[in-house]
Amino acid sequence: MSETDNLQNADGPENNSSPIRLNNDNEAIETEDTSSNTKSIETSIPEDESTESKDSDGHDELQNEIDDSNAEDAEDEGNKDRHTIEIKEYDKMSLEQLTAELEKLVKNEKVQAIKQHVEGIKKEFDSQFNDLLEEKKADFLSDGGNEIDFYFTSPIQKQFKNIYKEYRNKLHEHRKKLDQNLKQNLANKLEIIEEIKGLLNIEENINTTYKHFKELQEKWRNTGPIPRDKYNNAWNSYHHHVEMFYDFLHLNRDLRDLDFKHNLDKKLKIIERAEELAQDKDIMRAFRELQELHKMWKEELGPVDREHREAIWDRFKASTKIINDKRQAYYQEIDKIYEKNLDIKLDIIAKINEINSQETKSHGAWQNKIKAIEGLRNDFFNAGKVPAKVNESTWAKFKSAVRTFNRQKNAFYKGLKKDQFTNLQKKLELIKIAEDNKDSEDIEVTTALMKKIQNDWKKIGHVPRKDSDKVWNQFKAACNYFFDRLNANRNAENKDSLEAFNKKQDLLEVLKSLKLTKDKDKDLETIKDYINQWNAIGRVPNDKRYIEGKYSKVLDELFSNMKMEKDELEMIKFENKLEDLNNSDNSKNLDNERTFIRKKIDEIKAQINQLENNLQFFTNVDDDNPLVKEVRTNIENHKDELKLWKKKLSKIKELY
Repeated sequence: MSETDNLQNADGPENNSSPIRLNNDNEAIETEDTSSNTKSIETSIPEDESTESKDSDGHDELQNEIDDSNAEDAEDEGNKDRHTIEIKEYDKMSLEQLTAELEKLVKNEKVQAIKQHVEGIKKEFDSQFNDLLEEKKADFLSDGGNEIDFYFTSPIQKQFKNIYKEYRNKLHEHRKKLDQNLKQNLANKLEIIEEIKGLLNIEENINTTYKHFKELQEKWRNTGPIPRDKYNNAWNSYHHHVEMFYDFLHLNRDLRDLDFKHNLDKKLKIIERAEELAQDKDIMRAFRELQELHKMWKEELGPVDREHREAIWDRFKASTKIINDKRQAYYQEIDKIYEKNLDIKLDIIAKINEINSQETKSHGAWQNKIKAIEGLRNDFFNAGKVPAKVNESTWAKFKSAVRTFNRQKNAFYKGLKKDQFTNLQKKLELIKIAEDNKDSEDIEVTTALMKKIQNDWKKIGHVPRKDSDKVWNQFKAACNYFFDRLNANRNAENKDSLEAFNKKQDLLEVLKSLKLTKDKDKDLETIKDYINQWNAIGRVPNDKRYIEGKYSKVLDELFSNMKMEKDELEMIKFENKLEDLNNSDNSKNLDNERTFIRKKIDEIKAQINQLENNLQFFTNVDDDNPLVKEVRTNIENHKDELKLWKKKLSKIKELY
């Protein structure tokens, strides 16, 4: 038999009527030599009709699972990392823990590898937050609020949304860049396929052609990932034309046999590793590596001699089956654990329903029930996962039981609302008494009154929760204000403050007897000097601050005797007033003055606008009209007044 015949028989008898079909070893079973050019990878080869795909042991389903996973990983190499990132029991985490876990994943892991993790975290976060929202809403309604007015937000929700938005942005940018690369890589691989097809029509030395072929194979392997939905068709088209090239090599047996031997050696090593993995105790790690071995078998290695093909494929398939059987057994054990968890959770739900059936009429008993339910909720979340098919229904039963409890609890406390409202009115009355008497100068009588209303406060029961802190803080502030005054009156009359008071009394007498020279500049300088002396003396006891009023009155008399511009005089008085406010114990006095000035400015502006609008009604009236002249005069007066108030505002701003 000729060398040509031997080479043809190595791949089986030639059958020009048979279509090309690939087995799971990805090698041609029967090939038809066709010279037609393939236009697209979708139509380059017929559908896979592998005999192995029809195995009764279900290997085809397993092989599809492996191929699909490898196709997903091939599209984006970062996808592989998803196998090594732990998927935690998110249903056991709090909102804060879920947010921290999301932040850690987004910060430290590849964005394309954490999709399943992020979806699990977000689903659990949304579920827990919705439950919290329902509880807050129920509490709001039970306190007398209107549903339309309910609004609730949380810092942890805002933080979670920001992190999730960051994840979505990263994922969008990654996919945008990936899509560009995938399309280019697909175009490159289709070009490689066309080049391999073209080798069949080149008339040159076979060794040169073979070298070019090997370069194209290496180029194929080094080309990056392509779209997942094009992966299998592209690879099958590539493999088909590689097979056709090997058929073309029947003119040079040595080159073909050398490749067959190389591929056989590599595939035997893959089989040996698969057989080792079949004994590995970490079955999930073994299965992930098995997927890599299948990828190497399919993508990186070509065919072997026909006499070895079925044997090595069956051997590889046997190891694959062992690993998969162990994986299925592992899943069955996990399912048993999940079933036990389901029994625990159903028992917890039954206990909650039992508590719901118990009638409770006292606040103390309800507090005990609340603690019991909280404990059962924690037990439920710590019980672990349940089978996926009943996860949603189990969660729905749990939420229904908890909601029933919350409705009963809210109904009970709503019944207490009337008493709490009465208590609120009593406490508001005590607040009024405290605020009306906090400034009383009759220290002895008011002290006894304040102590009495404090005792009365303690005897009054609970008020609505939404008012509790507010009324307490208001009552406490009024009482503290009085007792702070009491302590201040007892302690403020110290040597320094009394000395300041005495000095101001002396200075006040000097001011009363001051004779002006009628020289405005000289008199103004003298008065300012006395003002500086007064301010330098310092504060006087609170119960003697009346001297400041006397001082202001004397200054007003002095200024009124001076021939000064009204605005200038007003600013001098204002500066003196500011000095007094700035030295006051109460910083709000200065704030109140600034607020007053701003309101005054707004009022004057509004008056000017109104007057200017009024002028528009006199468009056909002469300017000499008395009414028009009066309006214009008012506008100018208001503008002058506005300038003065703006000066005051600028002056007070200097103190901040």
